[in-house]
Amino acid sequence: MELRDFTINSLRQRIKAREIKATDVCHASLERAEKLTDLNAFITLTPDRALKQAAEIDLAADAGRPLPPLAGAVIAIKDNMVIRGVRTTAGSKILFNYKPPYTATVVERLEAAGAVIIGKTNCDEFAMGSSNENSAYGPVKNPWDRERVPGGSSGGSAVAVSTGIALAALGSDTGGSIRQPASLTGVVGFKPTYGRVSRYGLIAFGSSLDQIGPFANSVEDAALVLSIIAGRDPIDSTSSDAPVDDYLGAAKGDVRGLRVGVPRQYYGTGLDEEVRASVESAIKKLEDLGATVVDISLPNTEYAVPVYYLIATAEASSNLARFDGVRYGFRAEEADTLKSMYSRTRDQGFGAEVKRRIMLGTYALSAGYYDAYYGKAQRVRSLIERDFRNAFEMCDVIATPTSPTPAFRLGEKTDDPLEMYLSDIYTITANLAGVPGVSLPCGFTSNGLPIGLQLIGRRFDETTLVRAASNIEQAIDLDTKPPVEGL
Repeated sequence: MELRDFTINSLRQRIKAREIKATDVCHASLERAEKLTDLNAFITLTPDRALKQAAEIDLAADAGRPLPPLAGAVIAIKDNMVIRGVRTTAGSKILFNYKPPYTATVVERLEAAGAVIIGKTNCDEFAMGSSNENSAYGPVKNPWDRERVPGGSSGGSAVAVSTGIALAALGSDTGGSIRQPASLTGVVGFKPTYGRVSRYGLIAFGSSLDQIGPFANSVEDAALVLSIIAGRDPIDSTSSDAPVDDYLGAAKGDVRGLRVGVPRQYYGTGLDEEVRASVESAIKKLEDLGATVVDISLPNTEYAVPVYYLIATAEASSNLARFDGVRYGFRAEEADTLKSMYSRTRDQGFGAEVKRRIMLGTYALSAGYYDAYYGKAQRVRSLIERDFRNAFEMCDVIATPTSPTPAFRLGEKTDDPLEMYLSDIYTITANLAGVPGVSLPCGFTSNGLPIGLQLIGRRFDETTLVRAASNIEQAIDLDTKPPVEGL
């Protein structure tokens, strides 16, 4: 059974008609995961939990009861979202044995909607990375070319969907960590507006930037999952009470009269020529469907990378202070004083990239440097937000490349952190401005690697993004199944 032959809704209809059993779908997913362990997409599989959930769906179908919207859909969860009693590591040694006493709101909403949770996906440690090479549990490999990265930090979730292990997956996006791996693995990745989806149960990296969103193999499936997890959560004070729109209905709309903004700053030096050609071709498809292309400017884009890495590291420095060996997780045993225990635990428990970002953030927040670095970064962040507000007076969506290059080789950028950070140059601005963004496949390079188009929308206007993305998807009609070895 090939999960990629189904949409979430078509699978639900087959289960409802008792043509397929949810337990058989779950078994097929687990078998596929076992055959593709070399991709290292999962840290923890949850077969007993998944099969129990699937069996409940089958009982409901056999009894003729109405099935929930995600009935039988196998979904994977990035390992920085907690599930009660299920090991949750955030890709770090410091949490290698942590089993949370509670479940993230997004997971509760998925399970209430009939989803079958197959396991926890591999990710860069504490979501810090653009290649999924920073996990304490080893790098994730790209199914299109096992010598290349899948992108990060949500690379495991992207690979789980790309390979058909799961119909959908959840990731977190602090500076592009859903959209960039979606681009590099040929799937759809959706970062909602900040506050659209509850962050309760997400292990925090940058609290003013983090956002949970879905991966899927189609815009329709991504829209469906988003409609389930979106909405106000009384437990999360940062979640918005803005009404959740009809995303599935939006996928059926047309784009006549839609104004598509093309920012000149996103098409300059450093952009791979094959990526440029595919993105421009996709924008032309929108134009052919009745949209209008408008030149726009986002003048403060050049400051986005330093602004992001000052704000994100400062917030990480604060958020990761809780991992000290006292309350939960790993503790260094050889320490003879409390201070030594703190120091040794964090030294042994954190990886190199996490340490680098904690040090950068602590420095930016320190006395004498706060105003010069963190304070100034926040002021420039306001200018970047203003750029987007001004741009959306001229257009309805903004179209850009998702990543400046296709998937790069494992180890290619690990010795050059700045070069790695530039992988997110087109995605971090949406997080700084709090606006939604979606990446969808728009073509392939000459050697068969996927290329992603990014669409950015107004705050809480995910419907327009869904409408535009769905039209492009149908117009291009790509075969995005990777040539997976071992099946």
